[in-house]
Amino acid sequence: MAVGVAAYETSVPFRAGDDGYASFRIPAVVLAADGALLAFAEGRVDSREDFGDIDVVLKSSTDGGRTWGPLRVVAENGDDTAGNPAPVVLDSGRIVLVQVRNAADATEQLIRRGEVPAADGRRVWVQHSDDHGESWSAAREITKAVKKPGWRWYATTPGHAIRLRHGPHAGRIVVPGNHSAAPTGSDTGAEGRYDGGHALLSDDGGESWRIGYTDSKSNGYINANETTAAELPDGRVYVNCRNDSPAPGTRADAYSGDGGATLERPFRPQAGLTGPVVEGSVLYLGEPDVLLFSGPADPGFRALMTLRASRDRGVTWRPVHTVDGLPAAYSDLVRIDRTHVGLLYETGDFSAYTTITFRRVPVEELS
Repeated sequence: MAVGVAAYETSVPFRAGDDGYASFRIPAVVLAADGALLAFAEGRVDSREDFGDIDVVLKSSTDGGRTWGPLRVVAENGDDTAGNPAPVVLDSGRIVLVQVRNAADATEQLIRRGEVPAADGRRVWVQHSDDHGESWSAAREITKAVKKPGWRWYATTPGHAIRLRHGPHAGRIVVPGNHSAAPTGSDTGAEGRYDGGHALLSDDGGESWRIGYTDSKSNGYINANETTAAELPDGRVYVNCRNDSPAPGTRADAYSGDGGATLERPFRPQAGLTGPVVEGSVLYLGEPDVLLFSGPADPGFRALMTLRASRDRGVTWRPVHTVDGLPAAYSDLVRIDRTHVGLLYETGDFSAYTTITFRRVPVEELS
């Protein structure tokens, strides 16, 4: 059934310049156990740059994303960077939040070239909330458990993490991630061929962590960058990633049959998802039996935010909902209730980084 434009309700939880932040980027969204939607982002104090004084911030909605409460700072690293929020909600209602931190002046290029001391480079932290995001524990560092020696750049997701529901690994937290490796020969390490994907795993509710699969081929063809994952009804984990290397298309995907510990085969091109080089998000709906992907669909520019659906568990894709033709970049997906999916995405009239907007999309349109 066709759905008219009036059916799409949108709101703007984050707008550049509000609440003392020059910019907001890197959206992530989850549904808390009490029914509240929690929208996370990086609050960038001084500019839109990926480095500097950056906090993890949060707004909550108790009416399905139509309106949002006041901004709260979940994690800050002094005047340095805390970012890449990767939240997940457990059966107990606890929300586990994994994030990455580094020194304010440690840019990605400096880190990838090995020009930043380890103490100032990318480090991984975790914290939790037991009251649906109202308050948060102190963050604790887990870098030694989830970052291999020699890895330089490091990022979690961006977007939500997942908790497995099926099979022998039910209850496991899977946080998709990516990293860069040290170079060989005369390379600096900044080259895309040193990008790789991996997962962070926890089987005890986020208390202890380890590295799951890794895919670190320096082949210059497919090199996993920002990754996103969904659990399929057969218990497999579907992983989709940004690919900056010259494979067909700009995305790749893979499957894990053991709860994210290993990949059945390395990442391969997914040319069915046309779009620019950018982060994307996946979400398995369950009812109906549809896997969703969100991301810009313009092949050369960060624009044309589009939802695409797969009925064969990620093998083939088709567009099911186009938001508009405006600039758009990073996004995340959440199941709000039986009838609606939520899309939290970066967009604006003349720049993709003016707002982080939330859009309610009817499930009937996506199936």
